[in-house]
Amino acid sequence: MAKKREGIEHAKRVVGNSRATREELRDELRKLIDAYERRLDRSRRESSSGHGQPRAIRKIKVANGVYWVEIPEADLRILCGCPADVVKLLIKRGLIINAERGGVTFETGPNAILLSDVMIQNGQIANLAEFPVLQMLYRQGMLLPNHPNNTGAKPILIGLEEVLRAQSRYIYRGNYGLISEKEIEGAGVDRRRAAEMMRLKRRFAFDSIRTTEELIDLRIVDRDVVPLFENVFLHRFGVNRYEIIWKGQHVEIDLNLTPQEEYESSYRLGDHRIDKEYFSVVHIGEGDGWDVNRPCMASLLTYQDRFYLIDAGPKVMNSLMALGISINEIDGIFHTHAHDDHFAGLAALLRSDHRLTYYTTPLVRTSVTKKLSALMSIDESSFDKYFDVRDLAAEKWNDIDGLEVMPVYSPHPVETNIFRFRVRWRDGYRSYAHLADIASCSVLMNMVTDDPERSGLDHESFERTRSSYLIPADLKKIDIGGGLIHGDAEDFENDRSAKILLAHVERPLTEAQREIGSNASFGTQDVLIPSVRDTIVDEAFEYLHSYYAQAPAHELAALTNYPIQEFNAGTIMIRKGDKCDSVYLVIRGVVEALDVKSGLSVRMTAGSLVGETAGLEGDMSAMTYRTSSYVKALRIPLRHFADFIRRNDLYESMLSVHERIEFLRSNRLFDEAVSYQTLYAIAQTMVKVDLDAGAVIAEEVAGCIFLITAWSVRLYADDREFELLGEGDVCGEACMLMGDSKVISAVTASKTSGFTIPADSIESIPIVRWKLLELFNRRIRKLTTFVGLVWHDEYRLDNGVIDEQHRGLFETVKSVYAEAERGAVSEKIRPVLDLLRERIKHHFITEEEALQSIGYPELDSHRAAHEEAFDRLARFVERIGNESDRVEVQQLAFLKNWLVQHMLIEDAGFRAFVQQQ
Repeated sequence: MAKKREGIEHAKRVVGNSRATREELRDELRKLIDAYERRLDRSRRESSSGHGQPRAIRKIKVANGVYWVEIPEADLRILCGCPADVVKLLIKRGLIINAERGGVTFETGPNAILLSDVMIQNGQIANLAEFPVLQMLYRQGMLLPNHPNNTGAKPILIGLEEVLRAQSRYIYRGNYGLISEKEIEGAGVDRRRAAEMMRLKRRFAFDSIRTTEELIDLRIVDRDVVPLFENVFLHRFGVNRYEIIWKGQHVEIDLNLTPQEEYESSYRLGDHRIDKEYFSVVHIGEGDGWDVNRPCMASLLTYQDRFYLIDAGPKVMNSLMALGISINEIDGIFHTHAHDDHFAGLAALLRSDHRLTYYTTPLVRTSVTKKLSALMSIDESSFDKYFDVRDLAAEKWNDIDGLEVMPVYSPHPVETNIFRFRVRWRDGYRSYAHLADIASCSVLMNMVTDDPERSGLDHESFERTRSSYLIPADLKKIDIGGGLIHGDAEDFENDRSAKILLAHVERPLTEAQREIGSNASFGTQDVLIPSVRDTIVDEAFEYLHSYYAQAPAHELAALTNYPIQEFNAGTIMIRKGDKCDSVYLVIRGVVEALDVKSGLSVRMTAGSLVGETAGLEGDMSAMTYRTSSYVKALRIPLRHFADFIRRNDLYESMLSVHERIEFLRSNRLFDEAVSYQTLYAIAQTMVKVDLDAGAVIAEEVAGCIFLITAWSVRLYADDREFELLGEGDVCGEACMLMGDSKVISAVTASKTSGFTIPADSIESIPIVRWKLLELFNRRIRKLTTFVGLVWHDEYRLDNGVIDEQHRGLFETVKSVYAEAERGAVSEKIRPVLDLLRERIKHHFITEEEALQSIGYPELDSHRAAHEEAFDRLARFVERIGNESDRVEVQQLAFLKNWLVQHMLIEDAGFRAFVQQQ
């Protein structure tokens, strides 16, 4: 107790010292916390040894869908659940703290991660392990030479095989980006420059590009109970439901989010309002991947009446909501590189109802595409189905409707651009420079070598880089994170830019840094060229014209002449049960429509009409409309709106469309982020259909998806029913996604009603396409457990040689199953597996040659899928070969699942291309 009092008194002296810096105070508090933790740990050990009982498993709920499980006696600390910014949540909860051992300061934290079974929960990516792994390897020191935590043990990733495979590839691309001169050249870089870039990349990687498996221990959950550690076992008893068992003790972990839950953020941003200035920069991130109080470095550009993101960090949707901007108001993104603190929000942008324009160089796009495809387990060729790709010429001015941008290559472990923007104004230009993840001049200088055989960069490249960093701008935001891969403020001490903003740093600015540059709070706006007119009335007119195109322009203009009303976040616009005296057209921000009784909650973005149907019919509002952010809305008196509808004979059509919009909003395909404008367009293409029992959906509604409104539909594969669909379910997605629906057959079980939606009216909506792909993949995984190892004509690609090889692979896999059913041990079954591996290798070569001969445009990505599949097969054969007991049939499910999915999914694009030719 005396030591405790002494420590507290010392801390008080530091606090009382008016000259004490924040860093000194923080260090003293951390020392007190560390001392307290050590005493507590010693007390627990003494208590445990005194009773002869092992210490209990410790389980803590960190946040929604995230848990911490600690077994001190086994030296095991498991992070269960790994969504975006989870390291920040652990720091916030005190589960990662600073510690010291042997004079070395480091962070504590997990040494194992249990991943979610499912990639996406409630529209959010569930597994983003890049930063947690970096924290274990570097900030804890598990990879650093001569570090007390470098014991030879590797961080552990635990999960289903397909989940681990996706995370392994995503982490690999996050570490290195493009990994060969060939890949860099494939992105349009000439051979000499590609060699230079690869030399530099090797230097950042300490001359060793290592696979994820070399850095991390991957533990596949391929059976009910999996050993994790000495006396520690993992039992999986449902989707995302696990039990961790140790010496007779156990805890249960449920990683599922409830329908109302979202993954949490470590910080709160408040509510802000911004204006669409002619050319301005809104500051939406000045921190880094470890800053628990701020978003990662990013900006939002306003140009004329458009919004453009620069990078998309882990919680980009939270940032937009805090600004009162919906994702559907974003026109595009300029992307610097593929590290998670600038990349992790990219998947969230798929929740838009339109393809955002994606601006970067082909070099960065190729790197980002490979990482995003790995993370989301989608084909690389799908990238342009979710984004409208506009490649920028490197180191040249690119004109985007008057907004000029120059991307410049910047040294970094992965392919990276800095951006310079400019807009003409009066006698010249106004400019903004965004320098994310730059390297300091001292670090780069230490890498300079004129020996072309050594890793690093030559002196000319160093000078070119330094000069590009120091080009003046009216506003320049720079990364000053320090260390090996981030910038240093002192490099810009003599920079002649009018204003410098310091970013990408978690620690407070030093006095020297404060002399060099400014800092910005979230939501502040630097106006480079002001707007002289408010475009909000023009936007209102465009929304109304898209709904009522047949109405005279002067009548639409009359509607826009009513006042624009502003609402703070959290304001009720219309309460359930109230009479509507006005109709609101939302022009800025997000409104939530709520009905607690039915459990319905719908987000309404810019362009949405609120209160029009209830008002026209004289009914009380069926829902409460509440602002989720700052909102601007055009308030039209109900009487004027009703007169407008009647004069233009719009009443019946409006009610019909509104009924269909409400139906779409109640369906999971369209229940988030799809704007009123888009729903309105879809509703006009919908056709009500009534089908008799036994009707084959594909024949009745070809080229459409089918949304069931009443009764049921059965799904068949291999003439066996594997799923029964009911009201609100969807079928027909295979035809839209794969160009073929022969494998899954949908047949009405009784008289069935529903709506058809033409595939071409929704295939370009990213969030809908993604949900349909998720649905299709789930059904394919499900049907593989139903289908037998029997060849069907539905598997044919109409290529005699390849079809015959596929048929032969079926027979070989059947032989493997037969051996297992006879109770064969691994020694007996290994030769058959070796034969299967050779046949698959020969098949892949044949298939790739056939694809090349017909000019198949996705050959490279198809070849990459083959390489990955063959590696998986090799690991599977090796694992089976190491088994000493008999091989169980369920252990072979991977073979059948892979074979069926190879033909149904991977080769579907090949089949569609052949049919088109």
